[in-house]
Amino acid sequence: MFERSRKGEHALLIQPYASGRLDDGITEEFSDLARSAGASIAALITARIDRPNPSTLIGSGKLDEVKAAADATGADLILVNFPLSPGQERNLEKLLQRRVLDRTGLILDIFAQRARSHEGKLQVELAQLRHMATRLIRGWTHLERQRGGSIGLRGPGETQLETDRRLLQKRVEQLQKRLEKVEVQRTQMRRARVRSELPRVALVGYTNAGKSTLFNVLTGAEAYAADQLFATLDPTVRRIDLPGGAVVLADTVGFVRDLPHELVAAFRSTLSEAREADLLLHIVDAADPHREERIAQVDEVLQEIGAGDLPQMLVFNKIDRIEGAEPRHDQPDPDAGEEGGDAVGIGRARERVWISARDGQGIDLLKGALAQRLGFQRVRGELHLPAHSARLRSRLHALGAVLSEDFDEHGWRVTVDLALADAQRLASQAGGHPLEALLPQAEREDWQ
Repeated sequence: MFERSRKGEHALLIQPYASGRLDDGITEEFSDLARSAGASIAALITARIDRPNPSTLIGSGKLDEVKAAADATGADLILVNFPLSPGQERNLEKLLQRRVLDRTGLILDIFAQRARSHEGKLQVELAQLRHMATRLIRGWTHLERQRGGSIGLRGPGETQLETDRRLLQKRVEQLQKRLEKVEVQRTQMRRARVRSELPRVALVGYTNAGKSTLFNVLTGAEAYAADQLFATLDPTVRRIDLPGGAVVLADTVGFVRDLPHELVAAFRSTLSEAREADLLLHIVDAADPHREERIAQVDEVLQEIGAGDLPQMLVFNKIDRIEGAEPRHDQPDPDAGEEGGDAVGIGRARERVWISARDGQGIDLLKGALAQRLGFQRVRGELHLPAHSARLRSRLHALGAVLSEDFDEHGWRVTVDLALADAQRLASQAGGHPLEALLPQAEREDWQ
C-alpha cells in the first residue's frame, strides 16, 4: 500500500493510441478535461498500444518512463485517457505509487463539480457509485490478506468488503428510487408543456460549443456559462417568443467523444429533453478546426440515446473568431450531402445558420429561421362564428388573435390574426369550419 496524496491536482497525463498517427484533437481535449477538473498538467506522455497489456495497459518500458516523469515533475496524480479495468487501475497505482484515474473517472469528477440541482447531484452520485462498485476491492486488499487460520491473523477483510458492498448497493437503490420520483415529476412537467401545445426545441452539441451562452441570449435567462468543458449539467427550460409564435427551449448537457456509458445511463432523464424535442438545435463551434468530427460525434451520442432521427438545424456559433465571417442562413440542398461528406451528420443535408451568441450577431436571423422551420407563418382574415362556436371564440381571444369583433343575431363576425400552426390546430379541433376558409389549400390538406 502507499499513502495517496490528498491534493491530486498536479497531474501527469497518459494518452494511449493505436497504430497510426495520433490525432492532435484527442490530446487537446484530454488536456482540457484535466484542466476542467482543476488539475495542473505536469506532463503529457503518449503511449502506442498495439496489444494492450491486460495487467497495466501499457508496457514495462513505458511504465518506467511514466514513473521517471512523475518523479521529475512532482506529479501526484496519473490520468489515463482510456477506460481502465479495476485490475489495471489497481496495478498502475501499485507500480507508480500514485493515484490513477481513467477517462471515465475523470469525467465523473468533473460532473460531480458541476452538478448544481438536486437531480443532477443524484445522477452524478449514482454514476459514481456504479463506477466505484467494480473497484471496491481496491481499498480493502490490505485486510483481505488477514485471512489465515493463526491467532491474530483472522481479520475482518472479507466481512468488511461484503458489508461495504451491501451498503453501496443499498445506497444505489435509494438513489434510483429518488430519481424515479424526480423522473415522474419531470414527465408531468413535460406533459403540461405538451398540453400547452408549444413546440419543443432542445440545444445539443459538443461540450463548450456555446449552448448556454446562446440559451441566455435567446431567453434572457442566467444559466451558468463558462469557457470550459461540461459547464452545464442540469437542463434548463424556458419559453421564448419567435416571430409568429412561441416555443419551449431546453439547454442540455454537452456531449463529448466516447461519453462513458455510466453517464448516459445515469443522465437518462436529463437527456430525455433532447429525445422528446420537436427540433434539435445542434450547436457547433464554427472556429473549431475539428468541427466536422465534433458534428459526427454528437450525432453518434444522439443515436445512442434515441434522438438520432429527430429533425435538426445546425447552428455554427462563435463566428466572431473567424476573420471575415458574417451571419447567414443556408438552406440545405436536398441533392447534396453535408459538408465533409457522409461521415458528417450521417450524410444528412441540414439547414445551417451562422451566428455569434457572444456578440449577438445573427440572433434575429436564427429566430426567423426557427419560426420558418416550425411553421410560424401567420394568417389573417374575417370569420363568421355561429352562436354555438363560443368555445372557439374563447380560444381565439386566449391566443390574442382577435383584432375586432361584432355580434348580431347570426353570431360573431371577428377579424383575426394568428399563427398558421394555431389556425391549423384550432381548425382540426373544430372540424375545419369556420377556420377552414383562412387556411391555404396546401395547409388544409396537411391537417386533414
